[in-house]
Amino acid sequence: MELIQQTVNALSIGAIYALIALGYTMVYGVLKLLNFAHGEMFMLGAFFSYWLIAQVVGSSETLSFLQFVGIGLSILFSCLLVGLVAMLLERIVYRPLRGKPRLSPLLGALGMSIVLQNVVQISVGPGIFAYPTLFGSTRIEIGGIGINRTAIVIIGLSVALMAALQVFLQRSRTGVRIRALAEDHEIARLIGIEINKPIAAIFFIGGALGALGGVLYAANYGVMQFSMGTIVGLKAFTAAVLGGIGSVPGAVLGGFLLGLLETFAAGLLPKLTGGLIGTEYRDVVAFAVLIVVLIFRPSGLLGRPEGTGEASDKKDF
Repeated sequence: MELIQQTVNALSIGAIYALIALGYTMVYGVLKLLNFAHGEMFMLGAFFSYWLIAQVVGSSETLSFLQFVGIGLSILFSCLLVGLVAMLLERIVYRPLRGKPRLSPLLGALGMSIVLQNVVQISVGPGIFAYPTLFGSTRIEIGGIGINRTAIVIIGLSVALMAALQVFLQRSRTGVRIRALAEDHEIARLIGIEINKPIAAIFFIGGALGALGGVLYAANYGVMQFSMGTIVGLKAFTAAVLGGIGSVPGAVLGGFLLGLLETFAAGLLPKLTGGLIGTEYRDVVAFAVLIVVLIFRPSGLLGRPEGTGEASDKKDF
């Protein structure tokens, strides 16, 4: 029974990593940009939704049906708002740096990450805030096993959105244009694709999914902080690399695998080391996985190896 419960916990945190990793992988797949400001979309999603939900709920201890609807709309609106913030960053920071040496947009992304963190810190303070329980604290009995309702909601909602994103990329006109840009910008231009709108779309989608990841993470753990996007964002980046950065299915696979590895390592480390290494070292597992993948399979599990030695690969250096 404990194994099943741990697996559900692992899948829930893995689903959150996967949602955030999708933003990293879509941007990299199209622009070859490591958007390290993406972790702050995760953080902004938690803070925006917290403020909006507070306006809806107020000081009520029991929630009415209309308040539940208001909470859902608050979460949706916060995700859309963060998506617009991501689009704005693309327009004012990344677009002017497009075509420049790869180090320039990378430094721009790191700079925006620091700016956004400091803006939130100045606005709300450096403290840790208690996030409301959105999905109830009761456990659902399935086959005699009590499973947290929040974990089930996280897994179900995340999987549904990931499937919807895959359908969007495969079937919609914008999705086809995004996939064409991911293959080759110049050819996409030659066949008449205007590149700015699809690129703005991937930033909006990635930002919105990252914001939802922040909402689900804060609801699951009950806390949020201005710096929460740093470690979780790096873990999501690790998930994207593990699955194959640039591959949407790879980001999903990498997120779930990282969640499983991290959760079971946290449970096994104290037992294997006789208590010498505790669960607080679970973050080490994520970054150890990143190092191993970069050494032995830098393209990831589902990624395609990039060409080496060509002029196009060396022109920025």
